[in-house]
Amino acid sequence: MVLAPTSTVVLGTVAFGIFWVLAVFPAVPFLPIGRTAGSLLSAMLMVICGVISPDEAYAAIDLPILGLLFGTMVVSAYLEGAGLFVHLGTMLAWRSKGRKDLLCRICLVSAISSALFTNDTCCVVLTGFVLKIARQNNLPPQPFLLALASSSNIGSAATPIGNPQNLVIAAQSKISFGKFLLGLFPAMLVGVLVNAGILLAYYWKQLSVAKDVEANVDAEDVIAGEEVTSHRFSPATLSHVTSVNSEEWSAVDPNLRSPSMNGGIGHTETLRNRTGSTVDEVRAESTTISNASSSLEVEAGDRLGVPPTEEEDGPAVKRRASGGHSVKGKARWKMQIWKACVYLVTVGMLVALLMGLNMSWSALTAALALIILDFKDAQPCLEKVVSYSLLIFFCGMFITVEGFNKTGIPSALWDLMEPRSRIDRASGIAVLSVVVLLLSNVASNVPTVLLLGARVAASAARISAAQETKAWLILAWVSTVAGNLSLLGSAANLIVCEQAQRVQSVGYNLSFFAHLRFGFLATLVVTAVGLLLIGNY
Repeated sequence: MVLAPTSTVVLGTVAFGIFWVLAVFPAVPFLPIGRTAGSLLSAMLMVICGVISPDEAYAAIDLPILGLLFGTMVVSAYLEGAGLFVHLGTMLAWRSKGRKDLLCRICLVSAISSALFTNDTCCVVLTGFVLKIARQNNLPPQPFLLALASSSNIGSAATPIGNPQNLVIAAQSKISFGKFLLGLFPAMLVGVLVNAGILLAYYWKQLSVAKDVEANVDAEDVIAGEEVTSHRFSPATLSHVTSVNSEEWSAVDPNLRSPSMNGGIGHTETLRNRTGSTVDEVRAESTTISNASSSLEVEAGDRLGVPPTEEEDGPAVKRRASGGHSVKGKARWKMQIWKACVYLVTVGMLVALLMGLNMSWSALTAALALIILDFKDAQPCLEKVVSYSLLIFFCGMFITVEGFNKTGIPSALWDLMEPRSRIDRASGIAVLSVVVLLLSNVASNVPTVLLLGARVAASAARISAAQETKAWLILAWVSTVAGNLSLLGSAANLIVCEQAQRVQSVGYNLSFFAHLRFGFLATLVVTAVGLLLIGNY
């Protein structure tokens, strides 16, 4: 393809370069405005400099992808409110048979949950659980945090809703949810098992040493309490889900905390109601007003759930107490019914996706159904759970990538690479995979998919329709697993790193080189294994 005029090429390249720098390094000293503002700045420069017209800029924004992102954010937030992720955290430690068993559980649970609820959401929610379990049982956190991050990335490759780049691929390729799942689920499953095996081999000694030795493993990476609260990096991701903080964990009944690993890890801690008063507090308070009328004491006790004392015991008190218990019972049943409705709506959405219905509208319908079931003003809820900054980031990215395509540089580079990247040959698949791996870690995976997706698919379509589908699946697999190569390769990696630092009193620093030492080999092996399975699709 012929390049655009020199002025267009230069201006478009500069605008795209600004986007890349701020996307990868959102807090650079010379322009610390972050990813979202950086994407809007680049999009604006594309329009102002004449690289792309205003109408073309609006047309470049992919509304189905934005709708699908919005819907999955809302559904994931309501699932968190219904306690799904607490149950997932409990599954990590339930009847565990030891350290290696725990690591394998983390790999499996994070992979499956990421495939259904996006990898970013699962990493935000589960990082606190994983770190707490590791610390309580005197285990080195590093292998478990790497298991969570890497398995979440691999698992998210299996479905169109697992990560943002898969959303883009599903929208552009028109591949149905079921066909996407059928093509990538075997590669995902085997990839998770291989990844778990590499983790076990790499950290075998650390997972086998005695507890007194484990206590000293990576001690220098433990973050001091006052340092944990500092948050210098905010990844542009599904930021509506909050992490589990130390106050919530410390408020858990000691009987529910995990015992030592001698007899199994035990149940994960469960969060208590932060708004209610404890029975001890109520009783202590009642002693300060012992001269007040007994009727007021009984009413206060009924409202706060304190049982009547022997002196107060009487027919009237019993009636009031039974009334209070009935109100509590009704509230409990209402909560259980609401949780059941949330799960039913989510299952309905997944069934609709498997049936091949429009993915964007299926997610939006499920989100709206949950908002209606919540039965209150949705504005505060939407402001809390929806990451509008992420949606704006995507809008700017769509415009920026479209402007860069107008320069002709991506097409010119692809024309040079296409003869060596034909997917009907093993060597072509290898070359394409290496290019996607490198670009995904240099330019991020979503821009890589936007730049290469249509060109790779068009090249494969000239071979056959089946090869076109295969090309999209290869692109989805490689661009997703590429996120495991380095700490900066995936937003999920950055989320695990940041969330681990922010857990007070047990914060942990997952360094860039610690991740790279494991990620480089694991990414190459898992990518190759998955490509072998997809190649036979």
